[in-house]
Order: sequence, then C-alpha cells, then structure tokens
Amino acid sequence: MKTVHRTWAVALVCMLAGAGFAIAQATPPATMPAGAGAVPPAGAPAAGGGRGARGGRGGRGAAAPLTDADKAEIAKLAEYPAWKPGVGVGNYSIGPEYAPAPEITPKEGVPKGKVQTFTLQAADSKFFPSPGARGATPTRQVTVYIPSQYVAGTAAPLIVSCDAYGAKNNVLPNILDNMIADKRMPAVIAVMIANGGGDGPGSERGLEYDNMSGTYAEFVEAEILPKVEKDYNVKITKDPEGRMSLGGSSGGCAAFAMAWFHPDLYRKALIYSGTFVNQHQNADFPRGAWEFPDHVVADSPKKPLRLWLHVSQNDNGSTQPSSGLHNWVIANVKMAEALKAKGYDYQMIYAKNAGHTDAKVINQTYPQALEFVWKDYPKGAAK
Repeated sequence: MKTVHRTWAVALVCMLAGAGFAIAQATPPATMPAGAGAVPPAGAPAAGGGRGARGGRGGRGAAAPLTDADKAEIAKLAEYPAWKPGVGVGNYSIGPEYAPAPEITPKEGVPKGKVQTFTLQAADSKFFPSPGARGATPTRQVTVYIPSQYVAGTAAPLIVSCDAYGAKNNVLPNILDNMIADKRMPAVIAVMIANGGGDGPGSERGLEYDNMSGTYAEFVEAEILPKVEKDYNVKITKDPEGRMSLGGSSGGCAAFAMAWFHPDLYRKALIYSGTFVNQHQNADFPRGAWEFPDHVVADSPKKPLRLWLHVSQNDNGSTQPSSGLHNWVIANVKMAEALKAKGYDYQMIYAKNAGHTDAKVINQTYPQALEFVWKDYPKGAAK
C-alpha cells in the first residue's frame, strides 16, 4: 500500500482493495483479487516483501535498530496459535504458506448481485472539496453492490470500504454472492468508495483517512449513502450493529476511526495492516493514531465494537524502533493487547512471511474475516 509520512498535512485511512485496502491503481498479482482489498495502490510493496523489509513507512535512510524491549514485544507473536475456521476472540497467526480462499471465485448457480458505479464531483462536497491538496482528483468513483436477495423496501445491512477495497474485478461482490447464498453472511449492501487522490504528506487521501476524527464517517453519511439510497431505490439500515467499515493501511485506520468516533453509525470494522502510527497529529492525538494502542483504547470506556485486525511479519516499519512511532507490527500488537485488556470482541491475525496489506494474506483471509465480524448478526441469530 502507498505510504504516508509523518506530517501536519492532514492525512486520514480500512481496505480490501486496490485490492482492498489501499487500493489499486497497480496491476494486482495473478492470485490477488483486484479491488478485493487485496491490491495496494501504485507504489505499494510487492506481495510477500512489504515495506517493512526495507525499514518501513515513515523512515528515511538507515533506521536505528530495534531495542530489546521492541524485540520482546514482537517475540509475543510467536506465541499466537494457528488461525482456523470457527475460532473465537483472540490473537492468531497464519502462514508462511498461503492459498486463495475458494469464495473469491464466482460459482456457477449462485445468484449474482448487481454492481453499479457512480461518480462524485469533489467540488460538490462540503467535507472534501479538494482545495489544492496534493494529488487531489476532481472526481471519485463509488461502486455499489446490491445482493440479489435484497427485498425492496427493507433496510439492508451495510459494508463501507475505504479505497474502494473489493471493487476491482468484483472481488468483494464475488465473495458476498457466495457467502450470502451459503447463509454465512446477511444480504448486505456494499459501498466501495475511492479515495480523493494522492497519498502521503499533504495529499487528499491523507486528508480523508489519517485525520483522527469522525469526519470521514460523517462525509459518508451525508454525501454518499443518501445518493445510494435514492439512485438505486434501496434502504440502508440505521442500526449500527448492521454496519461495517473496511480498509487497509491508512484506510484501515480510517475504518477503525469510523467505528471508534461513531459507534452510533458503525460497530464492526475489518482492518488490514492498520496504520496505528504517528501520521497526523491534533490536540487530542499529539502522536497521531499511535495514541489508540498506546493509551486511548485503554483509557476510554469500552465501546460496543466487533473488530478484525491483521498485521504482517514484514509490515511497514517492522525493523524500526517503536520510539519512532512508525512500527506497524508493534503498533498492532499493542492494539491487540489493549483490546484484549478491555474485553473487546476482536481477532488479531499475524501473517508470517508477508508484507504490508499483502495480497496473498487478503485473498486467503477475506471470507473468514467477514464471517467473524458478522457473527451473530442480527443479535441472537444462530450460526
């Protein structure tokens, strides 16, 4: 996934996308579903390597070595048990070998949902009018998936993906077609939203995804979802238990922020290589998203969230000391510890022999991750 450096330039992103989470201007690897939240944007590290192998996002030149305390933190990952179908809350590991999940492939005889797109003009937005942010584009595309099982007039559950994770090559629609038909997912509408352009310090994408606030969720609620409902004659549930945010890297951080700052709107989030590091600072988050795992989660009342998170062995900053606040591995380990201590319903997956928002990881885990996040929806449903 493209990286974003420390900066005052407002930078905010969960997901599966170019593939999924940082999505996709680059051609996806053969085994990676394009637009599935599995394809990082142009300039992202190749699958399997990850920027962590070169010192990580946010670093320039030779980085200081990991401290003994950092090594001890990372060593905890070796204790994670293997992730298997049906496992519950907790920390798990996968790899070092990977295989795409069968659900990403269209199946004969399975009802197909409708996939449609529309374009938003940046100039029409009250939230992100792109007043000169680096890389900003005048338009953004929104892809909408409506399952064949949707019943007109009823309120459908919702997935919102940052970076249009899952849109490319209809990967998320393919997965949903298969899982809804198998009754492993509700008949959910997916709204996959492209970012506003650029990446890194001062970019429009950073403005949207790395800003520690609820602004992006408010933008979606005010300017995206009403148009989806009107143009496609559907209704989207207002029940936050029936809404999930999705993203990777900065998009993953955005997905978490959508639920954290607005549990009235979203109570589920699925995140790959979450950027819980020091990207953008404000008065409440002087060290950016690093504050989440460091103390914000621990110091805040428990929120009614169900979360799925991932980090890779060679993720961004994996060889950098935590004192630089740009080690994705340590940030995500600390996030898992904070969630566990507060009693959250969550899974953290550590991917061996993998990099930042790695396609092979996403392709293998996407369906099972969705199944975990949507378990027991609606409340009390037997699965």
